[in-house]
Amino acid sequence: MPAVLDETDTIPLLRIEGEADISTAAELKALLLKALAARKGLRVSLEKATELDITAMQLLVATERDAAKSSTPFSIEGRVPDDISVAMAHAGFRKFPVP
Repeated sequence: MPAVLDETDTIPLLRIEGEADISTAAELKALLLKALAARKGLRVSLEKATELDITAMQLLVATERDAAKSSTPFSIEGRVPDDISVAMAHAGFRKFPVP
């Protein structure tokens, strides 16, 4: 899967690149859970993502919700590609945090 969790900074950064879909959902979920478990916060970069299917979108939204419940910082870092912003809105995720 084209996702890498960089834990070298104070707040980990998950970079999603290329397509994130049902075939990569288990790996994405594992990375998101690992980052949340540390309770340091999580930054997600979608700058190089080309496609997020509904499964990937749901994982990101659920992660943001779980982070809020545990008072763990969560943010989307950098520019979100227009195609992904439009797809998120069409899927009903208009309130998803974007910069």
